[in-house]
Amino acid sequence: MPVVTPPTTVHRPLRLYGRSGELAVLDTLLTRLRRGDGGALALTAPPGTGRTALLDHAVAAHRPRGPVLHTVAAPAERWVPHSGVHALLCGAPYGGAAAASHGGPPEGAGDGASRDAPGPGGPDHVLRDGLAPLALLGLLRRLGAERPLLVCVDDADLWDPDSRAALVFAARRLGPGSRVAVLIGSGDEGAVAGLPALRLGPLDDGAAAALLDRLTGCGADADRGDPVVRAELVREAAGNPRLLTGLAAHLTPDHLAGRTPLPHPLPGADDVLDAHAARLGHLPADTRTLLLIAAAAHAHEAEGAGADLALVRRAAASAAASDLAPHSPGSTAGMLQLAGDRLHFREPLMRRALLHRAPPHRRRAAHDLLASLLAPGLASLVQRACAAPGPDAALAVALEAAAVDRPPAERAAALARAAALTPDEAARAARYTAAAEQTRLAGDPGRARALLARAGTRAGDPAAHHVRGLLVLGDGPAPDAHAILLDAARLLAPRDPGRARDALLGAAEAAWAAGDALGYLDALTRIPAAPGHDLAHYRDGMCAVLRGRLGEGHALLRRCLASAARSHDPETLLRAGAAGLVLGDLDAACRAGARALAAVRASGADTLLPQALEHLAYAELRAGRHARARAHAREGLRAARRTGRPNAAAPLHAVLALAASVESGTRACAAHADAALAGAAPHGLVQATTLATWAQARADLAAGRPAEAAARLEPLVGPGPRRGHFATRMLAVPCYVEASVLSGRRAVRSGGVDPVAEAVAEFAVWASRTTDPQVPAQLARCRALLAPAGEVAGRYGEALAHHGRAGGDFEQARTRLLFGSWLRRRRRTREAREPLRDALVGFERCGAAAWAARAGGELRAAGEAVEAPGPSGASAPLAALTPQQQRIARCVAEGATNREVALRLSVSTRTVDHHLRNVFAALGVRSRTELAGLLRTGPEDLYGPPGLQDRDEKEAAHP
Repeated sequence: MPVVTPPTTVHRPLRLYGRSGELAVLDTLLTRLRRGDGGALALTAPPGTGRTALLDHAVAAHRPRGPVLHTVAAPAERWVPHSGVHALLCGAPYGGAAAASHGGPPEGAGDGASRDAPGPGGPDHVLRDGLAPLALLGLLRRLGAERPLLVCVDDADLWDPDSRAALVFAARRLGPGSRVAVLIGSGDEGAVAGLPALRLGPLDDGAAAALLDRLTGCGADADRGDPVVRAELVREAAGNPRLLTGLAAHLTPDHLAGRTPLPHPLPGADDVLDAHAARLGHLPADTRTLLLIAAAAHAHEAEGAGADLALVRRAAASAAASDLAPHSPGSTAGMLQLAGDRLHFREPLMRRALLHRAPPHRRRAAHDLLASLLAPGLASLVQRACAAPGPDAALAVALEAAAVDRPPAERAAALARAAALTPDEAARAARYTAAAEQTRLAGDPGRARALLARAGTRAGDPAAHHVRGLLVLGDGPAPDAHAILLDAARLLAPRDPGRARDALLGAAEAAWAAGDALGYLDALTRIPAAPGHDLAHYRDGMCAVLRGRLGEGHALLRRCLASAARSHDPETLLRAGAAGLVLGDLDAACRAGARALAAVRASGADTLLPQALEHLAYAELRAGRHARARAHAREGLRAARRTGRPNAAAPLHAVLALAASVESGTRACAAHADAALAGAAPHGLVQATTLATWAQARADLAAGRPAEAAARLEPLVGPGPRRGHFATRMLAVPCYVEASVLSGRRAVRSGGVDPVAEAVAEFAVWASRTTDPQVPAQLARCRALLAPAGEVAGRYGEALAHHGRAGGDFEQARTRLLFGSWLRRRRRTREAREPLRDALVGFERCGAAAWAARAGGELRAAGEAVEAPGPSGASAPLAALTPQQQRIARCVAEGATNREVALRLSVSTRTVDHHLRNVFAALGVRSRTELAGLLRTGPEDLYGPPGLQDRDEKEAAHP
């Protein structure tokens, strides 16, 4: 069947939420019709998805411009021959002048068309004599002869077969020049086979949330109610707008605000579920039994896994139902589809409708039958739970016990069923809380919050407090999570020391993200751990390092790394990776991070996946493996979105921004940095803020904007309320020193303190505490930037010697670039060429396009022929200029003054003025504004590969 794919964007306001693409397709059809070109389109969708609303929109849009024949099928007339065409033609202009104006049958229609066409008396004789498909085609063409005609039929799958066949026959033959368009709505794709079809899918969560805002009267700035309630409604509606409308209509304002617990199950679904189930009424009893068994067989499976085909066959045979033949559409009316040995319902709501509509005794019988066919274990117990007529304490205990060693998602489902069977209120709340915890681990925080709400609000429940704190840690202010988890640990300590320890680890994680060193130390020191355990090594080592006892701390952290070599526990390996980063042993951190990622994947704990990918990506970034870091950070970003952990997305965006500051130029870096800062600011994520700001400054340096870079970094590395994260701010000091020196931004603070020299002194202390192989070279480079002229070459030589031992193309190339630039500015151009050439090669080798462009510009200024960016696009006007003129023109086009340009390029303002006059003359412009307009350029055009930038920007802008 031909399928029309809707465009993704339509620039118009819409009240049909989430249907912009479908509306665009309809508008295109109507526009062509107004031009005299007809056509046909079938909208196929299950009940409640908005098919009727779209057809009504088309009818309303066309009615002022031409005649409309519009009807909705009446299910009661399904078996009355030709009743559908009769209902459609009741709206046609028959009799008198109207009939005469339409003339006779269409030319070439033959005698049959003349005999079968409805006469001046109206369409009633269609019920007596019928109407041949060719006659209907001719009649529609006559009705559209004067003004374009729109024919709109909804629920065509419920028409009588003769009428449906005639309409589809006519619709297939309408096209250019016919002046008739046919829109057919159908719940069954087979009923409109052969026509271009547009299948309506469910609304996405954003569109469903917007619809819910309208249904509940919440504007953009209004109180939107309890987010847990909203998430539960959106989840339960499964993208069906009519179902969402029904659910919202049955809740009170107190329900929506979270002041009153939601009823379970949620009321308001009957209308849509009954509409789905009504489509099965004409099926044989054996087929309905078969579908009921297939629906029941999904109960013990993971969501989306489908049902076991062999089990359904055995159950159907035991129930004396027809054997299943999924390759034969007639056997199950096309409701099921086969994927390997798994059965799926084509429409997920149909499975719910079958179980909802079935009499209770038949539904319980289906579950009992399946339980008897399954081997003893969790699956059989789940089926027994579904068959239970009421609370069953023994069955709840058995379910909970059987789920102990299952993956989090399976365990969560079993615990939720066990809670529903539990008669005791306290035990039921405890099981709902446990289900919420496992659901969080499975990566579904919205569902976890809903389960936590069903657990009730028992005062002082420490387990619920713990789960709530972990949920805030994933999506909430980090300081709040720290406080909640500390309180949960205090409540849990007397009765559950293991859970109290986990709460303290969570509190420490929250304090780390918030940049609260004292809070981190406080949480760590409270953690109980057996001596010699890896957790004890980690706890004592981190505390010792933060308190300045470096030798003791490093020795303990190395023991933590060594003990993790024998572990397969994800959290142990994540701690080992963090220990490696603190030690500066980047290779060990990368190895531990890779093993942690593998362990997380094997465990099924999806909520840990973004964290594992973040740790690995950050370690790879520190190790100079930018491409790998970018790949893992992108995967982590997708995992953070999928598992509802925006607090994990912010640092991943920061890692991507840092990678882009090396590889992709300012535009891609800015996109990710802005996304990181937008997520970090409201939740107090200081580490993500520090890394994102550092990335922006490094991109500024690559683009030749040292003043902007220094302005960004000065608050980060200096004292004051905007000071950066205690564990990462020192990483930005080399960039700060470089930016300050190149821009001349070295204002002495009150008391005669040079902030740049002070930052280098602090960096030197930090360098003595880490084993990061790049740090000694960076320290020597910083000292070279501040050294007197007679010591500069020696300092750079020292830095390059350290680089030779440490490796790392990017940092070594940066040092060579600075050394070569210093030599060139000292008029030692011949000596400058070698380090500049090596810098260019190093940047190109590690994919640092922006930095390679900067090195190439310096090398050209030193008199060596280097291929400049091709004269295409914005760079084309620069082709006639000398390298120095090109650099000055770019700076001026970005808005820099002559003095700022002179500072950037280390030349005098008179030199800039001289070159700028020559630039104006060569390009034929008379002002700086004209120059900027001519170039229309930015650093991203000159320094970064556009394809990578575009991909990064789209990723950063993902909702």
